[in-house]
Amino acid sequence: MSPLTLGTAGHIDHGKTALIGALTGRDTDRLPEERERGISIDLGYAPLDLPSGRRLSVVDVPGHERFVRTMVAGATGVDLFLLCVAADDGVMPQTREHLAVLRHLGVDAGVVAVTKADLGDPAAVAEQVGELLPGPPVVPVSAMARTGLDDLRAALDGVAAQLPARDGERGEARLHVDRSFTLRGIGTVVTGTLWSGEVGAGDRVSILPSGFEARIRSVQVHDEPVERAAAGQRVALNLAGVAWREVSRGDVVCAGDSLPAPTHLVDALVALEPGARALERGARVQVHHGTRDVPGRVVPLGGERLAPGGSGYAQLRLEAPLVPAAGDRLILRQLAPPDTIGGGPVIDPAPRKHGPSAAVVDRLAALERGERPPPPQWPRPERGRPGRGGPAAPAEPEPPVLDDGALALASLLVADGREPRADGDLAEAAGMSPAEAADRLELLRRAGQAVRVARNLHFHPEPLRELESEIVAICRREGGVTIAGVRDELGTSRRYAQALLEHLDATKVTRRDGDAHVLRRRAAAG
Repeated sequence: MSPLTLGTAGHIDHGKTALIGALTGRDTDRLPEERERGISIDLGYAPLDLPSGRRLSVVDVPGHERFVRTMVAGATGVDLFLLCVAADDGVMPQTREHLAVLRHLGVDAGVVAVTKADLGDPAAVAEQVGELLPGPPVVPVSAMARTGLDDLRAALDGVAAQLPARDGERGEARLHVDRSFTLRGIGTVVTGTLWSGEVGAGDRVSILPSGFEARIRSVQVHDEPVERAAAGQRVALNLAGVAWREVSRGDVVCAGDSLPAPTHLVDALVALEPGARALERGARVQVHHGTRDVPGRVVPLGGERLAPGGSGYAQLRLEAPLVPAAGDRLILRQLAPPDTIGGGPVIDPAPRKHGPSAAVVDRLAALERGERPPPPQWPRPERGRPGRGGPAAPAEPEPPVLDDGALALASLLVADGREPRADGDLAEAAGMSPAEAADRLELLRRAGQAVRVARNLHFHPEPLRELESEIVAICRREGGVTIAGVRDELGTSRRYAQALLEHLDATKVTRRDGDAHVLRRRAAAG
């Protein structure tokens, strides 16, 4: 039977991980911090055997609102969902947001598990879920009492049997990396869901967007060695020729003759949630694709704005590259507060930079229908907003070309995470002089892959965004925060706490008020 991937969804403490443990016999919370705190923080994985003999690859996602971006990374590439709603709690905020993510990813097949059925009224919750999500089977279960598990397996089996196979898709191999690590005596290992194609030992692969090349030493599916792995499976690759710090979550392992190209421009069909804000021309959003997310700006192509509850073509101008293919799904989230606001399919993964026009819309509509329109007659590069007077705006600069040295520094920043080393130590670790490192850090800043936080300190944007969001949340809760407060709340050193607060002051998110830092009015309203 064809391999498929199942993704969990649901609010925190609604029993996703406990249910997967009861179904598979595996605890997907592998981090010590997860077990200490009793909540999922990162993605977890397990195989699930169904009555028909089909084996599903399970991706268990965190339910806390702080980890929705991790949930999105896990949900991309899944074939069906298992939505967990607790009988003693009902539909909650992350229930709705996770459903929005699945909807915009085009994942519409799955099963609803009313968990903790022994602690509440499953029928009432099933009715509530049915109003929100009509159609999928609803099964009351209890992981603790071990009731309803066979019914749930049967329901999943029935839904999986109706889904098309992906292992017959002979496209180029694409695996979106969600983990990269090293094992003694083995070397670099990356894991992810294989979106298309096949991979096997001996295959040559490229790591995008960096462009590093490697060879596959061996392949495993759920800790079992295989000769070749097919699309729809969770796969682990042992790679030769690349260090584990040179591959990170968000990278794409590709094989074949026609590799996708990293791009800073994507034309997509974007649908917005009914409760989202309208997206005006130039609105800044976080764009999620595969296991990577990058900031970018939205240019509606059918007018000046995308309306809530509506849809339309838009060009996404990205601050760091993605590696999409036509038909891939994107998720859009606003930066503050970080809510899911929309998403949709990629129509043109390699467009030229352009603004709105009837010709552009017609061409994208033809591409969406599967037609091959003639080469576009692109309008002249934009020099200002259409219909507006005044001096012409300067053309935006092309993204810089990153050499191996810049990529090495970027890999170090990714690996350092929330506590990056000083610029001098970064240069030493990369084997270059401070001047060489300074030049390459400038390239990384222009490419959106590094942010200067202090005179001799840079962060990778992803952990920096997480830290900024946590500090903003503390300020909203407490009214303000001190260096000591950030140090204690985030479990970091005074050096990093001071650098982060001074950075937030400089970027107009906070301002100094005596010994405390408080949100500026705009950020507080955000």
